[in-house]
Amino acid sequence: MTTSAGTTTGWYPVARAAEVGTKPLPVGAGGRAYVLVRLRPGAEVSAFPARCPHRLVPLSAATVVDGRLTCPHHGWQYDGEGRCVSLPSLGPDGTAPPRADLPVPWAVEERHGWVWLAPERTAVPAPPRPTADTAPEPAPAPPPPDGPVLGNLDPALESAWHPVALSRELRPGGWLQVRLLGRTWTLRRTDRLEVDPPAFGVRERLGVVWLAPAEPRDVPLEFPEDADRRFVTGWLPPRRSAGTAAVLTDVLLDVSHAPFLHAATSGAADHPEVPAYDVQPEPGGLRSAHEQWFDAVTDPGVATGERPLRQRRRATRVLRAPFQLLLREEFLDSGAVTVVQFLLQPEDADSTRVYTRLLLSAGPGHPLPAPADVEREVAFRQRVLDEDLALVAHVAGQGLPLSVRDELHVRADRLGVALRRALCDFVVSAPRQDREAA
Repeated sequence: MTTSAGTTTGWYPVARAAEVGTKPLPVGAGGRAYVLVRLRPGAEVSAFPARCPHRLVPLSAATVVDGRLTCPHHGWQYDGEGRCVSLPSLGPDGTAPPRADLPVPWAVEERHGWVWLAPERTAVPAPPRPTADTAPEPAPAPPPPDGPVLGNLDPALESAWHPVALSRELRPGGWLQVRLLGRTWTLRRTDRLEVDPPAFGVRERLGVVWLAPAEPRDVPLEFPEDADRRFVTGWLPPRRSAGTAAVLTDVLLDVSHAPFLHAATSGAADHPEVPAYDVQPEPGGLRSAHEQWFDAVTDPGVATGERPLRQRRRATRVLRAPFQLLLREEFLDSGAVTVVQFLLQPEDADSTRVYTRLLLSAGPGHPLPAPADVEREVAFRQRVLDEDLALVAHVAGQGLPLSVRDELHVRADRLGVALRRALCDFVVSAPRQDREAA
């Protein structure tokens, strides 16, 4: 049997050899999670731990590029020995830290039609012959982080304002049932907003209905473009993610994944290096700005030849903990400005609703964006968001590690580190009874 073979010899049969190709295959050996892959068609089998150490993204979602296992999130690349040979955000002269290397199993053998793993050194020089009872063990879930993790049902989230519906979804005289923090709430619009079961408060702002189960401790997101008539508003249809709000917040704030995750939409794949940037703490959150290259696929000036496709933009990111975000993009070639408002609703442990609003300005001396321009930008932003949600689906149900020791952070991750600190501060500031419940 599989267990006895591994226990007595140190060798575990993990998959039929014919099952392993250039797409990573999740397997288990002695209760440990790995992926198997051939780094070139017909090449020998390589085995790697199940997750990238950077953001704990499952390497089952990785691809093989030029004979290297490539993480889909930030393009980190590994050779057959598990060495991190490319860390794009650091640039061509950057050096990957030692912790970036993957701890591969002691040995991998392809014998008798099976792939065998020896996670640790064993005195048995070769795998045993398979029997009629030989079978692989199920691929286990990767181990949870050692430190605290923020999920969608954390009691500390009771003490915050959360978006629960678009204002237009709750019609006069009507009612609406919503999910928040694992519970069902009923909203009613009479001469005022009402909620059942009773909560600390319900209100409207930024085009959204908000609910605070307990006395809120968060700082509201505010920005001048909200009332600026030089900006035209467009809403994306609300989307739902199987990932947690904290993980999605991390993805939306991240500055180094665009060349890889958004290569098909706006990412400049040939400019993956992230120059040094600063993050400024602010009451209730943070702010950061930096410039980057991108492909301006929705710029009308590109179609007329007035401006090149590859342009520069200055992106300012603002967070108000726990899950209110603002992205302000200044397009340096055209003078246009786009503001993207992200509001996340933690519905259940494995469900987050996403509200996305665009505010568009064509820049000084230009007329307001036409309806067709707004429609085109909404469709484009929807494609970009869908790419983010597809990545988050790979880590569905997992919370965000709040300890920086549970992941591997590099220079480009300053925003991610600051996010974890801001969320940690938010959780720690929860009333004592909420922390004890957690």
